[in-house]
Parts: sequence; structure tokens; C-alpha cells
Amino acid sequence: MKKILLITTGGTIACIKTSSGLIPHATPEELLNEVEVVKTFCNPTGINLMCIDSTDMLPSDWIKIAECIKENYDSYDGFVICHGTDTLSYTASALSYLIQNSKKPIVLTGAQKPISTDSTDARNNLVDSFRYAVSDKATGVVVVFDGKVIAGTKAQKIRSKSFNAFNSINLPELAKIVDGNIFQYIYQEIKENVKFYNKLNEKVSIVTLTPGMNKNIIDAYFKENDAVIVSSYGTGGIPNRDTYSILGTIEYWLKQGKILVMATQVQQEGSDMSIYHVALRTKEKLSFLEAFDMNLPSVLTKMMWILSLTNDTNKIKELFYTTINYDILY
Repeated sequence: MKKILLITTGGTIACIKTSSGLIPHATPEELLNEVEVVKTFCNPTGINLMCIDSTDMLPSDWIKIAECIKENYDSYDGFVICHGTDTLSYTASALSYLIQNSKKPIVLTGAQKPISTDSTDARNNLVDSFRYAVSDKATGVVVVFDGKVIAGTKAQKIRSKSFNAFNSINLPELAKIVDGNIFQYIYQEIKENVKFYNKLNEKVSIVTLTPGMNKNIIDAYFKENDAVIVSSYGTGGIPNRDTYSILGTIEYWLKQGKILVMATQVQQEGSDMSIYHVALRTKEKLSFLEAFDMNLPSVLTKMMWILSLTNDTNKIKELFYTTINYDILY
């Protein structure tokens, strides 16, 4: 049977109820004891890497997870990571860049209710994750949740309480898991050797445009970061009425060597700044990268990865538009 390493990081799936609310507590052994069936089709082992609420997850924690997988990569056939749902999409995206060309599956999962409760999605999600981890067609970084298998760069939490919490954004699900059966829809054969990275540039932030936003907010974001992702409206664009002066502020910082990425607040279908004059005007005046069909966690973590490798403008552009784990398919 295949050897699968369970890496626990905390999250709701591992929580216990206290007078102060839910707190992560369960060990890998306790989680595995709740899903004894997995021992009938694989050989699971557990590592407790951290035990935190995913709200507290940091970029340095993403690197710790990647390093843990690197250290154990040759000893296991696949990996299952238990994680809180709130920042799971960010971690899945980050790992997609920190661990590339993995022929072995790296599966992230979690739950909306603790595994110790009777009415929980935790057991199904965990069993499904192990089932997928032993599948012959499973490769790379994915999220398994509520029977869906989603590419790590395309998972987005869309519901705060319901069990069907995650959707695949701008890409069909890679597979479905129904009653223990895996139906693989999209499969990518990986021919290159796995590559690990251990650095991220944390000076990247997302600023969400709102009507009437003060230009000083944009100014502060650029002042503190090497790259700023502007989450705009609809298909994209930057307001330029006299009451805003945002366009001029951004133009100033781009001349100082800062990087601008234009994205959209809209979850589905992505940006397209070739449609409206308000966006074309921006393209004529500014030099920037466009997210197109990438989701925001993917854009953020990809820029962190890229800027840890290079400051060369041409190389940044080349890497940004290079497809990694289905992230950009425009």
C-alpha cells in the first residue's frame, strides 16, 4: 500500500469546543483514529507541524509546510495537509509555487465543523483526501473538499458555514469523488523533476478599490510594498476623476520601480482591460501586469514567489504569464 504523510496545521477540523470558542487541538493520531478506514487502502503516518487557527497563518508558515514536504518527499507516495478553511486557498496557491512539477499529490483539506462532532464534514473530507492521494492520476497541489478536487491555484472559499464551502474559479474541477469513486476530468502528465523553493517576498499586498477611495490609501500601499495588486471593479480599470487622482499616484510609484498588478473583485471570468475606455486609458498611461483569469490568492502568492527570484522587469513579466498549476489560462 502507498505511504501517505498526514501533515496537520490546526484549523477547524482539529478544533475542540472551549468557553472561549473553538481552539485547534487534535493531533494527527487523533484525526487518523476518526478515519480508521483509510488504513485499509493506504499506510498513513502523521506529523504535527503546527496547531493554529488558519487566520494566524503566515507566509513563513507556507515555507515551513513546503520544507516539511521536501524533507519527506522521497519517503512517501503522497501528502495530505489538514488546514483551516479561512486561508486554505492562500496556502494552496503558495504551495503551488513553492513546490512545482510534483508527480506526487499534495492534497489540502479541512472542515467546516470539528472532526470530534457528530454532524461534521471532516471525516468525509479527510477520507476523500487520502483516497485521492493514492490515486494513480493524482499529481501536484490540489484542494479536496466536499467531493471536489480543485487545482491549488483555483480554489476559493465562497461560503462561510456550509459544507460546500469551496469552488474552482475559472477552471472546471479536476476530479469528483463520489461514494469513494474518483472521476478524473482533467489530468496533466508531469515530465519534469520536482522543484522546491524556500523564499517569498512578503512585500506584496492587495488593495480593494471602493467608490471615493482616498488616493493616500493607494499611496501608503505602494510606499510599504514592492508590488501592489489593485482589485478593481468588473473587467478592470482605475478611476481618474479629479476627486480621485489615483491614476497619477500610481504613475508616480511605477516610475520609482514599483510593480502594479490589475485584478478584479469579481470571482468568475476574470479581468479584461481591453473592453472599456476607463481601462484602455489606464493601459495607455501605465505599465502593469493583468491578472486575467487568476484568482486573488494566486496573484498574491505568485508575485511573492516571483519577487523572491528577480527584480528584472522583463523576467517578472515572463514568470507572471507562465502557467503554473493551471493558474493563468487566458
